[in-house]
Amino acid sequence: MESKLANYFGTDGIRGEVGIEPITADFFLKLGWAVGSVLSEKGKSSVVIGKDTRVSGYLFESALEAGFLSAGVDVGLLGPMPTPAIAYLTQAYNATAGVVISASHNHFQDNGVKFFSDKGLKLSSEDQIKIEKKLAEPMKSVSSDKIGKAYRHEQPLGRYIEFCKSTFDRSISLNGLNIVIDCANGATYHIAEDVFSELGANITVINNTPDGFNINKDCGATDTRHLQKVVLEANADLGIAFDGDGDRLMMVDHKGEQVDGDELVFIVAKAWQAQTRLTNNIVVGTKMTNLGMRHGLRDLNIDFIEADVGDRYVMEKMKKHGSVLGGEGSGHMICLDKTTSGDGIVSAIQVLEVLAKSDFNLNQLKNEMVKYPQVLINVRTNKSIDLDSHQMLNKTILEVEKSLGDEGRVLIRASGTEPLIRVMVEAKDLKITQQSAEKLADTLR
Repeated sequence: MESKLANYFGTDGIRGEVGIEPITADFFLKLGWAVGSVLSEKGKSSVVIGKDTRVSGYLFESALEAGFLSAGVDVGLLGPMPTPAIAYLTQAYNATAGVVISASHNHFQDNGVKFFSDKGLKLSSEDQIKIEKKLAEPMKSVSSDKIGKAYRHEQPLGRYIEFCKSTFDRSISLNGLNIVIDCANGATYHIAEDVFSELGANITVINNTPDGFNINKDCGATDTRHLQKVVLEANADLGIAFDGDGDRLMMVDHKGEQVDGDELVFIVAKAWQAQTRLTNNIVVGTKMTNLGMRHGLRDLNIDFIEADVGDRYVMEKMKKHGSVLGGEGSGHMICLDKTTSGDGIVSAIQVLEVLAKSDFNLNQLKNEMVKYPQVLINVRTNKSIDLDSHQMLNKTILEVEKSLGDEGRVLIRASGTEPLIRVMVEAKDLKITQQSAEKLADTLR
C-alpha cells in the first residue's frame, strides 16, 4: 500500500479537469472526510472553506462540506475568496484548517483544492501522506450525535480588506495615483477595488464580472494584453493584474510594458534593503529566476537562494534561511513579514508603497534591473530520457556554458506533465541566446 500513496497531491494541492478522476464530486466527498478524520485525531476540529469563481466551485463546496461534516468537523463557509484570504481567515477564525477550491490560473474547465494549516501555511508532506492513507480506507461516518455543524461566516470580505490595508504604511497615501486593476474575473473581483480606493488611489476595474466560465480567459496575470491596452487608453500611471485565485501579481507600467514577478521582487528587495527591512539580506527565487535579477541582487550585495519551481518550495527556503522576501517570475511574491502565503493584493501594496516613497515611476524602477533575454524550447520525446547520463547533451551543455561565461546560463529539465524536455537559455545577447538554445535542442532531437 505504501508505494501507492501520495498519488493525488501535487506541488500545490490537487488539481485537474472537472469530471475526470480525481476532480469529481464523489472524490471530494471522501477527501473532505479523509482530511476531517485526520484533523479529528487531535480533538474537535473546524475548517473554513472558500472558493474562486468557476462554476464547478458550487459542486465541490457541497461535496467537501458533506465530507467534513461526516467526519465530525464543523464547517464555516466563506464563499468566493482569494486563496491568500483563506490563509489569513483560517487564523482569524481560529480554525483547525483552511480549504480553497480553486485551479488558480487555469481556465474554468479545471478545478482543484488546496489546504492550509491553522498557522496559514500549506500542509506539510507528512500531513499529505496521512490524508492519502485515510483515502485508501473505506469511508465511515461518525454517529449522528457527533456530526459536524455548518454555518456561513459573517463579513469575511470586510475582515480581509482591512487586513490587506493594514500592510500599507498609512503615513503615506496613494492619493492622485491612477490605477487600472484586472481581476481576471476571479476571486478578487469584489475586493481589490475597495482595498486600493480606500488607500487613496483612483481606480478603474476591468474583468470583474465573473460568470463561472470566464475566469482567467484572455485576462489577468497570465495574459496582460487587455490590461496593457487599457492602461495606455486611460493614460493611467500603472496597471495591476491578479490571477483567478488572487495569489499571483503582474503589473503594467505607464508605457504599457509588463512588469513581471522577478522585476517586482527586485524593486521591493532594493527598497527594503535601503530601509533595513530585508532580514538576513536574503531573497529566495527559483531555478527559473531571470539571470538579470540574480546579477542585480549580486550588485546590491543581496544573497540569492535558489529553490525548486513552486511557491511551496520558495516558502520552505525562506523559512529555512530566515528570509522575508521571495518569489517567482510567474507572479508569486511572498512577503513573510506581512502574511503567511503568496498574496497578490498584499504584494501589490508593497510595490505601491515603494513607489509612493520614491521619486520614480514603475517604469524607472523596473529598468534598474536589466532583464536578460530568455529562450525556451520544448523538445517532444517519445521515450524517457535520462538527462544526467546523456553524454552528447552534457558535452554540449559544457560547450554552451563555457561560451556564455558569467553572462548567461542553461537550464534543462523534464516536464512533469507532458512528454517534453524544456531547454532554457538566458544571456545578454538575444541572438546568442537563440543560437545556444537551438544547439542544445538539436542535440536532444
